[in-house]
Amino acid sequence: MTDRLKRVGLVAAMAITSLNVWTGAPLLGLWVGSRLAGDSGTSMLGVFAAVVVIFGGAILLTLLLARLGAVYDSVTGRPREVRRHVPWLRSMRGERPHDDAGEGPRLAPLDYILVGGVVICFLLFEFWFFFLSGSPIDQRSGRD
Repeated sequence: MTDRLKRVGLVAAMAITSLNVWTGAPLLGLWVGSRLAGDSGTSMLGVFAAVVVIFGGAILLTLLLARLGAVYDSVTGRPREVRRHVPWLRSMRGERPHDDAGEGPRLAPLDYILVGGVVICFLLFEFWFFFLSGSPIDQRSGRD
């Protein structure tokens, strides 16, 4: 039962971390940039700080995602993937054996979480773009 709770906790942590790559890092960067900009409006220091914090936060969260994925693999006993040559980089002379006989690599929960996050972000963007965004043609603030 404790292994199951660990797995559920790790998957939840991966989902939250993946969400924060898209939302938490940019919001933190904008907050830091707004604190450094002052009352006069936008400043180069504020913009630079926002970019650095967003980039640094996204990198740190991505490293955390990789670590959580590795911990999940060790908890479940999943073997580490060995690097393989992708088909388009293989020799045309067939010097390397092809691995067509076995089952393909299994996807980890981190793979599903990351792909799901990208799909959800894409769908939300499409919804915003087609239904909520303003039109540059007639200068409306939103679609009616």
